[in-house]
Amino acid sequence: MTPPVDVRTLAYVQPGFVRVIRTLRLVLILSLLAACSPRGSITLVPEAASVGDVRKVFVGSTRGLGKDGEFGPERTATLGFARYDISVPPDRQIGEINWPPRHGKPDPGRQFLTTAEERYDQPSGFREDLRKELARNGGEAVIFIHGFNNTFAEGVYRIAQMAHDLQLPGAVVHYSWPSAAQPLGYVYDRDSALFARDGLEGLIDEVERAGAKRVVLLAHSMGSALTMETLRQIAIGGKNGTLRRIGGVVLISPDIDVDVFRAQAKAIPVLPQPFVIFSSERDRILKLSARLTGEADRLGTLRDLTRVDDLPITFLDTAAFNQGAGHFNLGNSPSLLRLMDGILSVDRAFDADRATRTGLLPGVVLTVQNATQIILRPVADIGTAR
Repeated sequence: MTPPVDVRTLAYVQPGFVRVIRTLRLVLILSLLAACSPRGSITLVPEAASVGDVRKVFVGSTRGLGKDGEFGPERTATLGFARYDISVPPDRQIGEINWPPRHGKPDPGRQFLTTAEERYDQPSGFREDLRKELARNGGEAVIFIHGFNNTFAEGVYRIAQMAHDLQLPGAVVHYSWPSAAQPLGYVYDRDSALFARDGLEGLIDEVERAGAKRVVLLAHSMGSALTMETLRQIAIGGKNGTLRRIGGVVLISPDIDVDVFRAQAKAIPVLPQPFVIFSSERDRILKLSARLTGEADRLGTLRDLTRVDDLPITFLDTAAFNQGAGHFNLGNSPSLLRLMDGILSVDRAFDADRATRTGLLPGVVLTVQNATQIILRPVADIGTAR
């Protein structure tokens, strides 16, 4: 009979065993925490339009429709189109998203709610409504690409929250790719991000056809990898006109291998400008991702900028504003959102001189040289409420 294996002996024979066990333990802890947290869902309450600030979110998605008729985690090669009008409630802290209860009466004063929903059978209907929104916003559009472990509603409500809290100029568009929305669905999501490249390129094309003069790509986490792959694909396809219309790229906590990022960036003849990366070496989710992939760093936790110092990009270090796991500081931190809103407000004073300036999320003045690091630190308590 085979004698029982002593775990301590196995760990001695396999030095990496302890590291793997610790990583798996951390994954399980995060899974349990996520399981206890409420997940977002679309709740239609038309009367909330008279209470909150309504933000129109145009959506392109490669998620399949579930039996309930809602966008789910399944993949589809057909790009679907929709629009959701989201009410951002007045009674909340900046950076906060309060979900409506699954049971019970929703509170429009405190919770994010959907006031109207439009599904488009044809891209032409989507383009026509988006064209009107672009005309009201100077022809500018911001496309948000969500990250790992997101439901459809979470992505839609997140960009509505950021559009409100940062008072983003431009039409708001969301690309919803088929995330499993499960803490243990990392491999599925990584494959889905590769699967979703054609869909994101198709959505950018539709936004251009609707009349967008300038498009900013705003991506989070694994959505950053999808964004870089799509930009590389556009460049290889020779669509230089599309690249010229991309007036900025913002990657928030990008979950990308640094060497892969370099290869992607080098394949793009001219990186869109400005090209900004929000990073934090305290990002616990990216540290876990690095351990799972056997790397010391992901792009969003990179400390040695000499690895990318030949690229025209700017790093904004947000570690001082860490909230929770530190994986979405730009969206979650009230202080950081107030700081960014202040930068946007100051820059709007230079609208008359726009031709000579570079904008971050249409509006922020940044002079971008080769890889530059800007460390953001709170100099005072700037409050958590407007």
